[in-house]
Amino acid sequence: MKPNIPKLIFAVMASLYILWIAYDPMQGSFLDNVDLPIHETGHLLFRPFGEFMMVAGGSLFQVIFPLVFVGYFAFWQRSFYSAAIVLLWVGQSILNVWVYASDAVVMKLVLTSGFTGSEGSFHDWNYLLTATGLLDSTKGVAKVIRFIGTLTIIAASAAAVYFSLQNLANEEEFEEI
Repeated sequence: MKPNIPKLIFAVMASLYILWIAYDPMQGSFLDNVDLPIHETGHLLFRPFGEFMMVAGGSLFQVIFPLVFVGYFAFWQRSFYSAAIVLLWVGQSILNVWVYASDAVVMKLVLTSGFTGSEGSFHDWNYLLTATGLLDSTKGVAKVIRFIGTLTIIAASAAAVYFSLQNLANEEEFEEI
């Protein structure tokens, strides 16, 4: 029918997939394999700013990295549909951070250095929450992170569908001229 019907279909399918991840972030997703090297790069990039920022830099950078692309599409390209689609990744990445943060006390995740409880392993969020005196508030901190991630996904889903429909409406107006 219209060239942007595929955009609408993709927006709906991507939104449903990421919303499914939001329902149960512990199930993981293929994007986790993208987030991990970005997270580890964040540690290296934030290293010059001290130990605390180096540790925090992993989680920060895995959210900042896709946000840069959202900004590129929204402000440089003025492609709000593309920005909304990438914002879905931002929300998923925030939920990936939630998985890590919520593990700060129990430390059951398998990390790049091995099982958290094994010798030589290091848990970013255990360190961060201990250093800030918030380890006893892990559940509350994790709830805030999950809320922000889920809200980001819902907003991105609505925006992606809206902008795909907006493009259809604009094309229909253009064809009438």
